Amino acid sequence: MGLVLASGSRIRAQLLENAGLTIEVDPSDVDERAVEAPLLKAEFPPEDLASVLAEAKAENVSARRSGDLVIGADQILAFEGQRRTKPDDMEAARRQLLEFSGKTHELHSAVVLSKNGEAIWRRVSTARLTMRTLSPAFVGHYLANAGDAVLSSVGAYQLEGLGVQLFEKIEGDYFTILGLPLLPLLEQLRELQVIEK
Repeated sequence: MGLVLASGSRIRAQLLENAGLTIEVDPSDVDERAVEAPLLKAEFPPEDLASVLAEAKAENVSARRSGDLVIGADQILAFEGQRRTKPDDMEAARRQLLEFSGKTHELHSAVVLSKNGEAIWRRVSTARLTMRTLSPAFVGHYLANAGDAVLSSVGAYQLEGLGVQLFEKIEGDYFTILGLPLLPLLEQLRELQVIEK
């Protein structure tokens, strides 16, 4: 039985490999916007949205990988009751960071294990992040230094890099912020005897 990550996320793969896991990366081809459209219309809470998307990815890959254990993950950023997506360009990133300035947003990270096309375990973890008050000049300098990498992140920051300078307070698990509730996932893999207890 192989362990497969249904995501092209470099950071998620790195977290799993750093934890000593041998994984294969096989990104799902789920149309996330199509999956979430009816859920957004029905006003699903962001943590449920993250869980449904993670499950859709895991089941999508698991259906074509008989016998393998597939990890699906998703992260939703919620700000003042609204779901946010990755910024389209640096100007959108700049506007978003100035909007977040001095305020708190939440990151809901979901992870799902699927085998033979069916989800067998799921977990959602939430972190609350409060940005310090940011000047437009600081945001401009930050974006210039961080570069296009910010466009690959829903919050326009990587906490493991320069993005840490944006914050004054963080409540929650570091791995949740990076997009993978790693500790509960490792515990479940031990329970399933995939990794050593």
